[in-house]
Amino acid sequence: MINYNLQKKGNFLSGLSLSTKIIIFNSIVYFVLLILYSVYSQDKVLNFLAITPSSFLSGSHPWTILTSVFVHASFFHIFANMFSLFFLGRFLEQIIGKKRFFWVYLVAGIVGSLFFVASGILFNNLNTPAVGASGAIFGLLGVLAVLVPMSRIYLIVGPLILIVVEVVLGSILPSGFVPIVSLVANLLMIVMIISLFSFSRSMKKIALPVELPMWCLPIIAIVPLTILSFIVPLPIGNSAHFGGLVIGLIYGLYLRKKFPNKTKRISNYFSGK
Repeated sequence: MINYNLQKKGNFLSGLSLSTKIIIFNSIVYFVLLILYSVYSQDKVLNFLAITPSSFLSGSHPWTILTSVFVHASFFHIFANMFSLFFLGRFLEQIIGKKRFFWVYLVAGIVGSLFFVASGILFNNLNTPAVGASGAIFGLLGVLAVLVPMSRIYLIVGPLILIVVEVVLGSILPSGFVPIVSLVANLLMIVMIISLFSFSRSMKKIALPVELPMWCLPIIAIVPLTILSFIVPLPIGNSAHFGGLVIGLIYGLYLRKKFPNKTKRISNYFSGK
């Protein structure tokens, strides 16, 4: 005898894409941590889960190389990362399948953490913690940049500009104004992202979307912010992004070499040839 209700639930879960399941998991982690923050201080919780080069190198927090990938510092942080994962993840998962997608995501996230530690050693910045899935997401982007380089995608410039403005204003305004600036910037970023779903073209322009070929996106997303970070301290782990991207590029090249005919057909299909 089959329990029809249980069968329906199983079918629902199995019908979700892996990228959607990861989004759900990250969201659950975020809200569970919000509850923990009311019991313990946020700094104490993040110190246990975020990757800090000094703690990782001393061997006191080895697990943070993985846990940091599934932790986010703020609502906008998780909102922006999961928004990117929803589109890039679903796209890549359809191309390479769930199993390959899972390992790319996981390995890129871990290597991104290692690159962050390496940059801490290189620039003598061992006590700055980092969290977030962006290293893993840049890994997905790296694979896409190799497999479907001419596929068109939009880079949302507006939020990137707001991040820079927030940092600059935060460094010159009195400390009492910093939380207000941060709140306004985060609200504007969310409005920009939501505006992309509007049927009005003028509303979509609020986010300043720029259409680019896929191969160009990681360059535009990393290089300007990396250069700017040498001038103004940005709350962005560029080294983790770069580490994840490297893994994605390497794996994309591996797939292209192992399956030349299949990857060529995929590339031609998404480039409109």
